[in-house]
Formats: sequence, C-alpha cells, structure tokens
Amino acid sequence: MKDLIIYIAKALVDKPEDVSVHEVEGEKTTVLELKVAPEDLGKVIGKQGRTARAMRTILSATATKLRKRAVLEILE
Repeated sequence: MKDLIIYIAKALVDKPEDVSVHEVEGEKTTVLELKVAPEDLGKVIGKQGRTARAMRTILSATATKLRKRAVLEILE
C-alpha cells in the first residue's frame, strides 16, 4: 500500500524526490503519512480535495482487498 501511494504522489508533483510516506501500524488500522514539498501540497490535495479523496478511495479499496484498514494523512 505504501508503494502505491508513493507511485501516485510522485506522478502528481514537480519534485518527486521530496515525496515520502511513513507507515504507522496499529492494531486494526495502518496510517500512511504522506509528506511532499510545500509547493506541491496543492497538487496532491487538488481542487476541493478531489485528488486527495481519490487517493484515499484507491487506498481503501486496496486495503479492503488485503482485509485491512488504511488511512491516508497528508502532512504539511
């Protein structure tokens, strides 16, 4: 799941080398913390959060297939 988010984020931003994802494993949920360059933050979030919502939907579908729960947090 981490590789999926990295792949999508790198395709969206101008500085792909600044993309990083930190995975925090919980008992029932995995939290993926996405960090990008400050100038690329708007591209990852998208207009009215549509891009971020789409990334969360894809992540949720992947997690469901693996019988897990995953949450994407975009850090500033």
